[in-house]
Amino acid sequence: MKKDKIKAVIFDMDGVLIDSEMIYLKAMLEFARTYRKELTEQDLVGVVGRSAKDSWTIVEQAVNNGMTWEELRAEYRRTTNVYETTDYRRIFRPEARRVLEILKERGYGLAVASSTKLSLVKRVLEENEIIGYFDTVVSGNMFQHSKPDPEIYHFTARELDVKEEECFVLEDSTVGITAAHRAGMTVAALIDLRFGFDRSLADYEVGTMEEILEYL
Repeated sequence: MKKDKIKAVIFDMDGVLIDSEMIYLKAMLEFARTYRKELTEQDLVGVVGRSAKDSWTIVEQAVNNGMTWEELRAEYRRTTNVYETTDYRRIFRPEARRVLEILKERGYGLAVASSTKLSLVKRVLEENEIIGYFDTVVSGNMFQHSKPDPEIYHFTARELDVKEEECFVLEDSTVGITAAHRAGMTVAALIDLRFGFDRSLADYEVGTMEEILEYL
């Protein structure tokens, strides 16, 4: 990858800008165990990085109690308030702000492309006072298919007015890495060993967000 080829940097949110994946997984597992006590994190780890529909389809299959994914999600929302109780400033990656500042100074277009619903994405960015760095914020809920489908990344490139091959993406999950790769973008995988993510399609692997600056 030539540095002068890249014009925009796109960030996933959950697991990248904020360390939220384990919080959500544990809450979902606790809920699922009310129907099937023997379930483990491994049974639900596939939900990480996916859209609501895809995540709850996995829960539906794991619970296997006759309820649809929509019914299970509705019950979860009624009985669980994980999104309201999570302190998104506490799980914000502190290095993110410095990285965004440097990338902005270097003239890159910046975006967030997350599978999470748009209202929550914006809330997280606003609470951590970084929403102003981004030229566009995109949610998987805006599309019929979310990650690993590349549609979200094709759309984000158009929003940034750049070509896909001019985009550098920071992702953590298998589905996110796959989506960005399928879109023809350069992909850096933020290493997280807790979930068994497949990083084989990534062009780079980084241990911290700051490491992407070496490639930009």
